[in-house]
Amino acid sequence: MKKINIYMLLSGMLLLLSACNEDEFLSRTNPNTITTDLYWQSPEDFQSGLASVYGALQFRAVSGDQLTYEWVRGDIGGTEPWYPQLPFRNLTFNDNTEFVTARWNELYVGVFRANQVLENLLEQKEIAFAPGEAEQIEGQARFLRAMFYFWLVNTYNGAVIHTEVASASEDFAKPFSTKDQVYNEVIISDFEFALDNLPQQWSDADDLGRVTWGSAASMLGKVHLFNENWSEAASYFKQVIDAGIYELTADVMDNFTDENEFNSESIFEVSYSEALKPGISAHAVDNSVYENGGEATAMAQAIGQLSFGGFNVVLPSYYLHELFTNDEIDPTHPLNAGRKQSSRTYATIVPRDGDGLYYGLPIREKPGWAFGQSAYIKKFTNWYQWDQEDPATLRSGINFRHIRLADVYLMYAEAILNRDGDGAATAAMEYIDRVRSRAGVMTLAQYMEANNGQIPVLHISYIHGYRQYTNPTAEALLTHLRRVERPLELCFEGHRWVDLVRWGIVKDVFEELRADELWREQNIDLTNPIPPIFIQERIRPDFKVAADNYNPAAHDYFPIPTGEIQSNPEIQ
Repeated sequence: MKKINIYMLLSGMLLLLSACNEDEFLSRTNPNTITTDLYWQSPEDFQSGLASVYGALQFRAVSGDQLTYEWVRGDIGGTEPWYPQLPFRNLTFNDNTEFVTARWNELYVGVFRANQVLENLLEQKEIAFAPGEAEQIEGQARFLRAMFYFWLVNTYNGAVIHTEVASASEDFAKPFSTKDQVYNEVIISDFEFALDNLPQQWSDADDLGRVTWGSAASMLGKVHLFNENWSEAASYFKQVIDAGIYELTADVMDNFTDENEFNSESIFEVSYSEALKPGISAHAVDNSVYENGGEATAMAQAIGQLSFGGFNVVLPSYYLHELFTNDEIDPTHPLNAGRKQSSRTYATIVPRDGDGLYYGLPIREKPGWAFGQSAYIKKFTNWYQWDQEDPATLRSGINFRHIRLADVYLMYAEAILNRDGDGAATAAMEYIDRVRSRAGVMTLAQYMEANNGQIPVLHISYIHGYRQYTNPTAEALLTHLRRVERPLELCFEGHRWVDLVRWGIVKDVFEELRADELWREQNIDLTNPIPPIFIQERIRPDFKVAADNYNPAAHDYFPIPTGEIQSNPEIQ
């Protein structure tokens, strides 16, 4: 997408103005403005319109820094009471809380833009598209519309279905559809059309960042996984795996920096640029006629460490930090030479006893790692190349990856374990171990060889005593996927809360981690930080309120924003 210029189409406001009949002034044509009657007249117009759909992916609540509000809802992230992320950590948000409304609004901007492209593509029969070009434009627009709706239904447990551009105010009054209705009426058919009409790879370098056949196949697999259609999910994931298009990068860190973007592992990522539009705040977005976006993301500034120009609004939970301490290195892995922690740990978090430099300095040379903050997030920050984050314009150019091959491997393992039970254990471990081997950690096969055919239980805190081992049954491997492998490999990539909800384990996890917090409060000497996670000064109470507050009916999904309820009479 860095190759695709992302600029706002003005036609959304033009459509609204043309629908108003009360004032003659509003119906007049501005001779200096491109209207929808004059637009959509060439393939270039449609490519520009499509770029605006891609541009909606850059919005802060879709792929940008406001995702931090989502990250603190699960078990991998905490925050501090002075940050606006706290209501999401404590589950005290409501239907008017900023992120609840912003995510809804921004996803629907994306839906609206996709619908504009699709509707006008249907009407323009005389345009001389290159062979297959119209179908590829439609495939991309439908993939993106389905993606916006997928995020909507898994955030709000349903959505208001709009598949046409509204031409009058009453067109916005539609009922709230269930998740299943949206899947069956929009999402699945859109992804299937994209699957049939998108190339496996784009041949032109200028098309870098466009969605592909693999993007659609991966998302169809994910839709079926979420709906517990195990065979269908496994089939789509296996098609992606066997296509020979993707492979894991040699270093997991290549997926979280701007130095190896759109790499061999990438299946669907959102482009940002620090170089384009320099000086414009990363908070500027192109969702109005008054702004055209800064092209950069403020993610790194939000999560970078406070002493280095960031705000560290999300902190690794003690649970996640401990998982990384249990990520036992394979000493023969070339990336682990001279390191105490795994290459996956090195790429993802920075504990006080971490390896290497951090923003060009030895770790702890600047203040931090105190007041209960045992580690900070490295993933998607500029720690590897800058001496601090950009405090003035908040800009960073690191792309956000929504789907990568490691995720597909783990989802495939989950699908076949649910489909075939213990009979899939060996095959599932193969794909889990592909991820673990690349991460530079001991594989499950290595553990079995050293421990009489058993695998370790890595998600239970050290405070409960010696490490336990268990037989590699389907149940044990599913627990490993849920509680160890997915949080370690995919933390802070937007998957965790949805995973916990679909597995139905939020309450059990919160109660377990709150009990661990209480044990620490009662038993740890906070004046003498000790391994493995060196907590000092206080125990951060990430789960104190959430464990008591959690109610699946109220918290698994966001409420419909109050603005939508007030403006849409069809929502009761």
